[in-house]
Amino acid sequence: QVQLVESGGGLVQAGGSLRLSCAASGRTFSNYGMGWFRQAPGKDRVFVAAINWSGINTYYADSVKGRFTISRDNAKNTVFLQMSSLKPEDTAVYYCACRRYYSGSYYSTEYDYWGQGTKVTVSS
Repeated sequence: QVQLVESGGGLVQAGGSLRLSCAASGRTFSNYGMGWFRQAPGKDRVFVAAINWSGINTYYADSVKGRFTISRDNAKNTVFLQMSSLKPEDTAVYYCACRRYYSGSYYSTEYDYWGQGTKVTVSS
């Protein structure tokens, strides 16, 4: 069992930056792929970024490529999402997810554990 707790959300002006963190419980965290998804009000949850077990391979949605960076610290059981050049359309609840497989995935159905989410609001 893996439990995930996100933090770092908040209110930021357009063009600003935020760093989200996701702390995971469980000794097997370093074996698993991790992902970030987001859900805007009234919309479906969508893929943002993913990372493999070692942190070498990363994947991004086109909408955030070049602005967001996913990383992980396996010694601290934590995955991060550094968000820069934020836009109002980045406003959403951001969810961290863990996949019991060595690589990340673009597909929410392939993740086994989810956090409760952290809210990000970008004002124009």
